Amino acid sequence: MKFAYKFSNLLGAVYRQGNLSFSKDGNAVISPVGNRVSVFDLKNNTSETLPVSTTKNITCVGLSPDGNLAVVVDEDGAALLVSLVTRAVLHHFHFHKPVNSIRFSPDGRRFVVTKDSVALMYHAPGKQREYNAFVLDKSYYGPYDETTCIDWTDDSKCFVVGSKDMSTWVFGAERWANLLYYSLGGHKDVIVGCFFEKNSLDLYTVSQDGTLCVWESDTELDGLVLKKSLGEPKPQRKGGDEEEEEEEEMGDTTEGEVIRGKAGAPKEKEETKNVRFTQRSKHFFNKQGDFNNLTAAAYHKPSHILVTGFASGVFHLHELPEFNLIHSLSISDQRIASVAINGSGDWIGFGCSGKGQLLVWEWQSESYVFKQQGHFNNMASLAYSPDGQYVATGGDDGKVKVWNTNSGLCFVTFTEHTSSVTKVTFTSSGFVIVSASLDGTVRAFDLHRYRNFRTFTSPRPAQFSSLAVDVSGELVSAGAQDSFEIFLWSMQTGRLLEVLGGHEGPVSCLCFSPVQSILASASWDRTIRLWDMLDSWQVKETIPLTADGLSVTYRPDGQELAVATLNGEISFWDPHTATQTRSVDGRHDLETGRKETDKITAKQSAKGKSFTTLCYSADGESVLAGGQSKFVCIYNVKEQMLMKKFEISCNLSFDAMEEFLDRRKMTEFGSLALVDEGAGDGDGVNISLPGVRRGDMSSRHFKPEIRVSSLRFSPTGRSWAATTTEGLLVYSLDGSLVFDPYDLDLDVTPASIRKQLRLQEWASAIVLAFRLNEKALKQEVLETIPHTQIPVVCGSLPDIYVEKLLGFVASSLEKSGHLQFYMTWAQSLLMLHGQKLKNRSAAILPTLQALQKSIQRHFDNLSKLCDFNMYNIRYATALSKQRGVKRAAEEDVVKEEEEDEEQSEEMSVASLEDADLIL
Repeated sequence: MKFAYKFSNLLGAVYRQGNLSFSKDGNAVISPVGNRVSVFDLKNNTSETLPVSTTKNITCVGLSPDGNLAVVVDEDGAALLVSLVTRAVLHHFHFHKPVNSIRFSPDGRRFVVTKDSVALMYHAPGKQREYNAFVLDKSYYGPYDETTCIDWTDDSKCFVVGSKDMSTWVFGAERWANLLYYSLGGHKDVIVGCFFEKNSLDLYTVSQDGTLCVWESDTELDGLVLKKSLGEPKPQRKGGDEEEEEEEEMGDTTEGEVIRGKAGAPKEKEETKNVRFTQRSKHFFNKQGDFNNLTAAAYHKPSHILVTGFASGVFHLHELPEFNLIHSLSISDQRIASVAINGSGDWIGFGCSGKGQLLVWEWQSESYVFKQQGHFNNMASLAYSPDGQYVATGGDDGKVKVWNTNSGLCFVTFTEHTSSVTKVTFTSSGFVIVSASLDGTVRAFDLHRYRNFRTFTSPRPAQFSSLAVDVSGELVSAGAQDSFEIFLWSMQTGRLLEVLGGHEGPVSCLCFSPVQSILASASWDRTIRLWDMLDSWQVKETIPLTADGLSVTYRPDGQELAVATLNGEISFWDPHTATQTRSVDGRHDLETGRKETDKITAKQSAKGKSFTTLCYSADGESVLAGGQSKFVCIYNVKEQMLMKKFEISCNLSFDAMEEFLDRRKMTEFGSLALVDEGAGDGDGVNISLPGVRRGDMSSRHFKPEIRVSSLRFSPTGRSWAATTTEGLLVYSLDGSLVFDPYDLDLDVTPASIRKQLRLQEWASAIVLAFRLNEKALKQEVLETIPHTQIPVVCGSLPDIYVEKLLGFVASSLEKSGHLQFYMTWAQSLLMLHGQKLKNRSAAILPTLQALQKSIQRHFDNLSKLCDFNMYNIRYATALSKQRGVKRAAEEDVVKEEEEDEEQSEEMSVASLEDADLIL
């Protein structure tokens, strides 16, 4: 078992807060998810989470015009410069204050950051070699309150900044003689968006109360003149500062009223003609009063389309400057937090932070391009399908979602449960998902027709907290947390078969043996009971524990049982003899943090923590353990020692992340975190009273506590997943970090392997390559061997290398384009060594499942392509037949006309002959 696992993807959450961005080609959406950034490829329908993370939740992302760089800023103002090409962090920077927005100039040479009431312009990194990537160019002052939004002119000469003080400020990126700054009023609420017209200084401003102001400039962009290009320098006045000179140069307009500069202005200024703005028109979105606050806006300059999102989940499309409504649609019942338009103007991205929704809408065809939503509450459980292709998750929002591990996207959501889902599991066939809930039902869902085809209930209402399905998929068992009973149902009939009593405390976990019809149940009564399903459901063994049982799981071969107890211990038992074989004390490995409201230290609170979820690795050599902590531990069962600890998150926006409280938040009256600051003032999640939609003065917020609720290893053995407060985290095996030679010797070198290839000693070359165990070299050797020699080489391989080669073929088949070549390898290995492999099927099960997953994936992709081609061919043949029929009909018509003409000619000739005879 190797432990070179690294974070590969974040599932279960697609958007939290911050601004959405489209890539340069417009085919991908870049979405901030907590303290990470996910990239959703809309063309290939896949998702990827960048391997970078900040220390707090991300609030804004700035994308360079060429699409190669991104500046990611979190709640505290800590920024990362990330390369979207190499997925690496290039630079760290701290703005020391929360940043409201960030925007690159269209030429990519500068970017502007707004924090507090200041706009800061920096030289953009990457254009030249420099020691400091973030070089401050200018600071712009003007607004009296926080700045909210930014937009640039197309030639990067000016930018505009909107503010919470209801004003909009136009600044010059260079020191223009006729435009240093210009202030615009006309609004009665916070500015949500400000946008320049294409190749013009004309601009639009949108405020939170649903007002749009159209401003017209009397100067074109080419009319801006640099100060240094003027003839004579301006005389300095004593006691006068630069701000007074700027005020004298620039005007200030409110509600269309223009205030001119002073009459005593120098002649130079009259010649250069200062830039003036006038209000051309004013429009209102909510004339009928059917919409509340405007929350997000975006403008596409080439097509003059303005998109506005509202707190009610409605969005509008208007054509400017005439303000013609194109269409209006409600896409959610939550506030639209962010709007973005791609470069072509066809797709519009919407982010709703309330329920974690991410939508991409094609406005011309009025259809969804992309629609995803994560669990908007905590995820409680997860399960892998037998082939490792799908992951099912259940959450506190009562939903069961199924995710594709290859694409990272959810493809079906079941909403039948009315309360929190506590457990989910797949049957052995992989086409049925069973879920248990606190609403008193256990439901079975069909993945063929996407429907709830069985609902299991108990005679008396019970809240089910544990669930298990046997290997055959016929028996479904669920444990109740209030009646201390275990219920057994038949999957075929849906009838209740038996109620198993005997536990004296809530049943915390259930697990069926993979090889026998034996059910293991863990309870708070400090016992593990083994129930024989074949012998009238009698108790076969009762195993006493030292503390309350929290989790129980069987090893994949069914020969060992692992139990996690309340005292932080993991014990291992032989299920046949009911004797304890090993134990691991893992309390000190949890390393829990101190919550802001805790009265005791983290060291003291750790004494009450324990592992709440366990999972064996695919080969059964190790066990994964997690609980109320930010760490997931991997223990080697045989050695009874900790092999590795994974820190699942470094996000300080969660509670219980740090061991010690921040001294800066401590006062003589206690921690500032204990002071209720009202709604919206903290970094946590807002919770309002039931039934209240707006104006709730009693809403309160909390900081979610970091914890791991469920762990599962993929049946292929190449990845494992954890449901956490942050989402569904997937860790995959990183082959690039492992150099693990097998039976290495001095003569095993790349040169000797390539020499064997030149001599056409194929079997010897494969053996040497697998002894060195370098992936690139193994691939080179395999792809050098002629396909006609594959059966011969497979027949002459030693048995120990057959399994290794089969595992390598399974992993290569997943990503390689040489489909038939690797399928020939797999077929030859299975045909020639099938019986020997069958005898060791338990040991090589992860390899076989990985091979099945790869083949199934290619089968699905090719079947879709073949179906598409087949339908196209049918359409083409039908079209050609239709055209042939039309052509035949036309030819028939032509023939009939010709025959008619011939007949008429014959008749005319005959009539002439008759006339001659009469004469």
